[in-house]
Amino acid sequence: MSEQQQGGATVTGAESLVKSLEAAGVTDIFGIPGGAILPAYDPLMDSPIRHILVRHEQGAGHAAQGYAAASGRVGVCMATSGPGATNLVTPIADAHMDSVPMVAVTGQVPAAAIGSDAFQEADIRGITMPITKHNFLVTDPAEIPRTIAEAFHLASTGRPGPVLVDVAKSALQAMTTFTWPTEIHLPGYRPVTRPHAKQIREAARLILDARRPVLYVGGGTIRSGASKELLTIAELTGMPVVTTLMARGAFPDSHPQHLGMPGMHGTVAAVAGLQKSDLIISLGARFDDRVTGLLDSFAPGAKVIHADIDPAEIGKNRHADVPIVGDVREVLIDLITTLRTEADAGNTGDYEAWVQFLAGVKAKYPVGYDKPADGGLAPQYVLERLGAMAPDAIYTAGVGQHQMWAAHYVKYERPNTWINSGGLGTMGFAVPAAMGAKVAMPDSVVWAVDGDGCFQMTNQELATCAINNIPIKVAIINNESLGMVRQWQTLFYNSRYSNTDLHTGPEVRIPDFVKLADAYGCVGLACESPDDVDATIAKAMEINDVPVVVDFRVHRDAMVWPMVAAGTSNDDIKYARDLAPQFDEDEL
Repeated sequence: MSEQQQGGATVTGAESLVKSLEAAGVTDIFGIPGGAILPAYDPLMDSPIRHILVRHEQGAGHAAQGYAAASGRVGVCMATSGPGATNLVTPIADAHMDSVPMVAVTGQVPAAAIGSDAFQEADIRGITMPITKHNFLVTDPAEIPRTIAEAFHLASTGRPGPVLVDVAKSALQAMTTFTWPTEIHLPGYRPVTRPHAKQIREAARLILDARRPVLYVGGGTIRSGASKELLTIAELTGMPVVTTLMARGAFPDSHPQHLGMPGMHGTVAAVAGLQKSDLIISLGARFDDRVTGLLDSFAPGAKVIHADIDPAEIGKNRHADVPIVGDVREVLIDLITTLRTEADAGNTGDYEAWVQFLAGVKAKYPVGYDKPADGGLAPQYVLERLGAMAPDAIYTAGVGQHQMWAAHYVKYERPNTWINSGGLGTMGFAVPAAMGAKVAMPDSVVWAVDGDGCFQMTNQELATCAINNIPIKVAIINNESLGMVRQWQTLFYNSRYSNTDLHTGPEVRIPDFVKLADAYGCVGLACESPDDVDATIAKAMEINDVPVVVDFRVHRDAMVWPMVAAGTSNDDIKYARDLAPQFDEDEL
């Protein structure tokens, strides 16, 4: 490795670690100290890096994810050995599934004790090998700067993802010389970002020949910063657009070409657009089972252009007629250039009938909901109003019904404003992710949309927010149950509600979320009438010096529609219970 001495002072391994994090551009770390990592916390006191002491390591990991997803920078979390490290496993797995750039630094028992079942020893490198982009065990203090440099490079380039750096306590305590590398040599790591020109030409040919094309936009489009290029190619060609759960905000919801979110709980128009298409242009998407439904019946008449920076994704679930390995933004830039040249020569696609058909489907089957017959509060209405009153906010979500409602009823116009746990589906994600997003983007309003089940998994991070002046806002969609599981029990288990009830009855609220918020040093508000929703949201929006928690006590039996039952074909979509859309094939 070619490198220059930068400082060259004799320091402890712990000091070298902190200097390395500074050199990597880290400004914020979420973590909890403990025995094995403790040496690093002493020099951290003198560092300009802001360390935020969380209440649980899982919160540190999800905060690092929220930080990264909101800002595009690498999120950083830190924990000690054993249980500290294993508590990071869930957020690491979550970041791996959703391609979030994150570096997790963990302490490890002294090198001489590794493998002896020492106190608080866990083989965190072995445990996380399947769920990290790469991971390291450092026992030589001289290796710390190079390892940190490589970790940040790996996390943030190619397909982003989590990287773990496990550092033995003996390496932190030993003396070493700090030298920050000026070059990184990873011979086996050369992500391809520029697409092959031949594949671009072939893709352009298929697009011009197609009659029913659809731009199928995945989370990789947001990770690559390609929203501007996506808008350009959509408007250049007139092709309809669907954005997956991970890609909400990549394309403006208000745009007439946008059909919404596809998949299990997608819009009828988006699902129909994919099913009836003759060409799918997949951009940073992975043909996830929640999008495709029964894979054998997914988009049976469609050819596929699959563009992804990760070659392992191409053809993994669906054969690609034109595979394009490359960064989505680079792919779109080249594709736009080629299609403009064709347009100048008089070659454009003819999609008029297709666009009209889908516009008719979108108009006939809009996402909607019934108001509760008892005059109670519809959760969809809460999110509709929240989105209207906080249109420029960043939204994080847990997992379940509230996540789907937030995906549908809040309108997203910009990328990086919708942050959720997509692939892993981690309950408890919203509050710590909102905390991380607010640290990364302090001038933005950040709303965590959470269910009462999710909220009770990680709400202790409200203490972290209150103490560290991180004024997030939390909207609890409180239906007194594990709502999505209850919905499945209603539909598929004869309404036998086994272990999904979170309350003992309407008179007893355990916990009382307003009192809980107050106990954590936050402002707690409650709302159970549709007449009070706007005033409650307005009050929450006025409070910007402490976190705010709003308990929206919503109608219990509300369901997420549309829905494709797991393991069935997307052709079997229901837009309300026992109601399936009817398409006029003659329109095609």
